Amino acid sequence: MTPFRRRRLLLRIGIAAPILALVCTLIAVALFPGFNHATQFLSELGAGGARHPQVFNAGVAFSGIGAGIAGIGFGLAVVALGGSRIAAGLIALAFVLAAIGLVVGSIYVWPDPRHLFINLGLGIQLAPLFLLWGLRRAEGVDRLRWFLVVVFVLMAFLTVMTKHLVLPGTVNPQNVGWWERAFAIVLVGWVGVAAFLLEQRLIALALASAETVPDEATRLPEEGALVTDTSQLRDDRPITN
Repeated sequence: MTPFRRRRLLLRIGIAAPILALVCTLIAVALFPGFNHATQFLSELGAGGARHPQVFNAGVAFSGIGAGIAGIGFGLAVVALGGSRIAAGLIALAFVLAAIGLVVGSIYVWPDPRHLFINLGLGIQLAPLFLLWGLRRAEGVDRLRWFLVVVFVLMAFLTVMTKHLVLPGTVNPQNVGWWERAFAIVLVGWVGVAAFLLEQRLIALALASAETVPDEATRLPEEGALVTDTSQLRDDRPITN
């Protein structure tokens, strides 16, 4: 069995989830004539005013499920790289909660108050910190660590801006949609990139492991030949005239 095969499969789902979300969003926009990216929220693509809300909502639901599966893959990969099990558990928990929020939010569409469960997805903002904690002693993941630092800082910046904690008025009804798009791209997109980089590290370890394992296919014939030669040298049958 290929080393880390199951972990890599889970991470590949994490790579695919943001792509699925993007494709469904673009299709939903194309099916919503007059949709204004500057002033309208993405949730409106799945609300009653949309002609085909099921397209956007299906994308949210399936990408959420994919994110939850990816979170488990992240956690298992961290453990495989010698990281903290507590950090791995927190990573998986953040993603699973986000998955629940996205699925519930796709079922109860805006303006249903239960749609606000989708905010559980914001917990993914903490996942880069948990990953940094879990991978602090791991080798060969420097690019991933730097990427996680940049992502966390960028998400923190977007959070304080969209919550009007600094420079109030910068985000306003005339441009709120663009800010939301930027936030969504970073919030969802980083998962796919991190999953890709982490899978690449597991592939490298798997290849290194394969190089250190003796080639049984070449050893066994030699051992078999040795036994045959020995049996030819030793003949315990009685000699009879």
